[in-house]
Amino acid sequence: MDDLQPEELLPNGFSETLLELLRASPQGLGEYLLIRQLAERYPDSLFAEPGALQDPLRLFQLHFLLFHMLHRLADQLAELDQTLNIHALNIRLLPRDASAPGIALEDPLRRYYLDWQQWRETHAEDVQRLLDGFWRRQPKSMVTADELQQALIVMELQEPTDARAVKQRYRALVRVHHPDRGGNTARTQELNQAMLILQRYYGKI
Repeated sequence: MDDLQPEELLPNGFSETLLELLRASPQGLGEYLLIRQLAERYPDSLFAEPGALQDPLRLFQLHFLLFHMLHRLADQLAELDQTLNIHALNIRLLPRDASAPGIALEDPLRRYYLDWQQWRETHAEDVQRLLDGFWRRQPKSMVTADELQQALIVMELQEPTDARAVKQRYRALVRVHHPDRGGNTARTQELNQAMLILQRYYGKI
């Protein structure tokens, strides 16, 4: 599978389906809700693979594949004067603001997700290193106001808050939603994503 291209891993018409799902949710979709919708639409695809959301490497590969296709779609939509905001907690299609800059070609995240070699060369031992270190090294300034607001909503918090309150709320919500306690895997992953964003904003929690 490591030698396959994205198109070989995905069903025919995947980009069109992706755009259809985003247009049907003008308020935006979180990554895990979008994955669930794709799994329902394509029950024989990687997105519906049993246990994929529990295995760190398979989860990373799903995440990377989805964000690779989202960034490709964003490039296509930019030519139609539309903007695709791509954040783990909210993926949203918007009309293009004529006064706003176009796609940032030097955006490091865009460059990362469009580099298919990253998908091929990232192995299980790399995934934990990425989870432990990558986002936590990002400066507070890399958290957008939208990312912060979405993360607080997921964590059921409002500003003002602090690292201690975030940690307490995260632990309480994970106790409720963890799959081992009969909770929802997608909700737990959403909490983990929100926690990573809030760690970037508030510092070590």
